[in-house]
Amino acid sequence: MWWVSLVACGAGAAKPQLDTIELVVDGHEVVAELADDPAERAKGLMYRKALGTDAGMLFAYPETAQRGFWMENTQVPLSIAYIRHDGTIATIKHMVPFDRTSVKSDVPVLYALEMTRGWFEDHEVQVGDRVTGLPGASEN
Repeated sequence: MWWVSLVACGAGAAKPQLDTIELVVDGHEVVAELADDPAERAKGLMYRKALGTDAGMLFAYPETAQRGFWMENTQVPLSIAYIRHDGTIATIKHMVPFDRTSVKSDVPVLYALEMTRGWFEDHEVQVGDRVTGLPGASEN
């Protein structure tokens, strides 16, 4: 099991529904809920009304592959960073609430990090930047 903490995700935000992990995204601290099994990854951030400041969801997979995400039943506007096995951000894309169009990674990745739309730009995070604190490959 990963090192996790149960911490608040910002004023006014709902408490995390999953265990959380502390990440550093190009020098910026983030608390991310960890979706590391098939059921958690399938549900993702569906039905959430808000995310806290510097809070998101990290999707961890057992193997590297091209990934695609959609926003079915997700009302929070999100940006997604697709992350390689070594923690390098490969792609950052924006997603539209309730849109069922798949938003795909440009290359095979091991992780995806969803944050409130615009978080990456607001923190000057770009493709090629690093994420540290990532767990090892999940077992599921």
